[in-house]
Amino acid sequence: MPPPPPPSGRKNNLGRQNRRPYPPRRPAANAPENGVSPAQQPARPVSVATGALEEPKAMDPRRLYSTSAGESEAKPFKSLGNTLDESLLAGLDKMGFEYMSPVQQKVLTELPSLSSDCLVQAKTGTGKTAAFLLPAIQNLLSAPPTSRLPKGKVGILAICPTRELALQIAKECTRITQSLPQQLECHTAFGGTSRALSLKIFLAGNPTILVATPGRLNDILSEAAVREKFSHLKTVVLDEADRMLDAGFAPAIHTILSHLPSKTQSPGWQGMCFSATLPPKVSDVVKCVLYPGYTRLSTIDPNEAPTIDRVPQYSIVVPSPREQFPALLALVEAEYAAAPAPKEFKAIVFGTTANGVALLYDVFKAALPAFTHFELHSRMSQPARTRTTTAFKNVASGILFASDVVGRGMDFPNTGLVVQLGLPSSEEQYIHRVGRTARAGKDGRAVTILFSNEAFFVKTNRALPIKPYPTPVTSDLEKYQAQIDKAFTLVDDEAKAKAYQAFLGYNKTYLKKLQLDAKGLVQLANGYARAMGCAEIPLIEKKTIGKMGLKGVPGLNIGVAGRRL
Repeated sequence: MPPPPPPSGRKNNLGRQNRRPYPPRRPAANAPENGVSPAQQPARPVSVATGALEEPKAMDPRRLYSTSAGESEAKPFKSLGNTLDESLLAGLDKMGFEYMSPVQQKVLTELPSLSSDCLVQAKTGTGKTAAFLLPAIQNLLSAPPTSRLPKGKVGILAICPTRELALQIAKECTRITQSLPQQLECHTAFGGTSRALSLKIFLAGNPTILVATPGRLNDILSEAAVREKFSHLKTVVLDEADRMLDAGFAPAIHTILSHLPSKTQSPGWQGMCFSATLPPKVSDVVKCVLYPGYTRLSTIDPNEAPTIDRVPQYSIVVPSPREQFPALLALVEAEYAAAPAPKEFKAIVFGTTANGVALLYDVFKAALPAFTHFELHSRMSQPARTRTTTAFKNVASGILFASDVVGRGMDFPNTGLVVQLGLPSSEEQYIHRVGRTARAGKDGRAVTILFSNEAFFVKTNRALPIKPYPTPVTSDLEKYQAQIDKAFTLVDDEAKAKAYQAFLGYNKTYLKKLQLDAKGLVQLANGYARAMGCAEIPLIEKKTIGKMGLKGVPGLNIGVAGRRL
């Protein structure tokens, strides 16, 4: 198999269609590793900016954008001279933004006023961030002297589902506001960082704009001093509302809203809700965020087939977890060989657990050394996750081994293949993962590799267009098994032990669906350990076994590292 060339300094493909060429700018300083923080760029406080910018292709000014109202010509931002402050327009010009995307055009030209409440249905990667930042910032700039935002108060609160998305929003905010005569600090708040340091920076700063994830925001709002920062709040944005609610954040969002000034308290804050889909649970939250009579906008063609119906989807079923590794290797080689442009072969492989993903990365880095490999999961530090996200976006060819930190909402341009190794936790999770391919008009494929006990997923989700994989990639697994066995000799025992324990914990949740009892699960996991080349079954602490509900089940190796009990 000819190796794909490594990514050699390929510039960042921002993938937006509303930009014109502009000179590369020096990368801004990286954000400090804390949860509520203003990163610093020369001469002004900013949020987060990482990575070099690219010179995107010039957009044809005659290009037509499809909107729900039909075909309409894309309008230039300069046509908003009577709507947006000239310093905002200057910032957009420096960014290379010349024409509005459909969602930007709808929000900026069809709202009754830029301070109106709105529910906007738009897909990820369509320019939503600027669509909500521009009206919100404009409202701050145009406020009369009697209602100006006091120093030290939060004027704009944007809530989004993940740390990665929070960083993306903050970065764009920094760029949009770069030409403002006055400083606007954009802070971020997300988990996995020092709470004490975060609060110190936030409380001492002037956080005009805060971009936060629900968990950390709910946590810090328990502090009276933090709540006081929101006493003059002007705008609340829920970005990717459907995704936040899918992730179980509804209780946190309701608690957050209870800590904010009352929306009915004069003059009340503006609510903006952005969502790709509008399930009933989004409607429930909308009632708390938007006034009755809010404006509803959509850039989604109601006749357009959803991604799940457009992407060819296949399944491969193998006898046991042991065969999943060589099956994945065989699949990658087959898909690479069949790719129209092998030099641009780009794939995401989803695992079921963070430690399982880390193991896959180690194994396939050894088994397929000619490829460029990436890993992205919750066990990584935030700076490492940010570096990986940026690198995989920019690379021409490579494989990303990922957990569901990228299940939905993040755009990795030109990803042509999504593989799910192991049982998806739900139909929704499956669909969200498939949505990482076939984006921006590109083609894509999705393949799920299951062992026999997991095959029920295909049978019980018959509405999903999943067919058997058309090529017999599993006909010569022994050949690939030899490569896998050799690769496992290069993986350290600690990584194997963590993956083994994670395998037990994840599948314990699905015993009934897997048609296993506790003893059968342990036997299955021990087979997984043997597939990893473990000399003995990895040790698990007694208390961990108890937490898993596996106390007294035969086959487990009880003990701590270096000492069996």
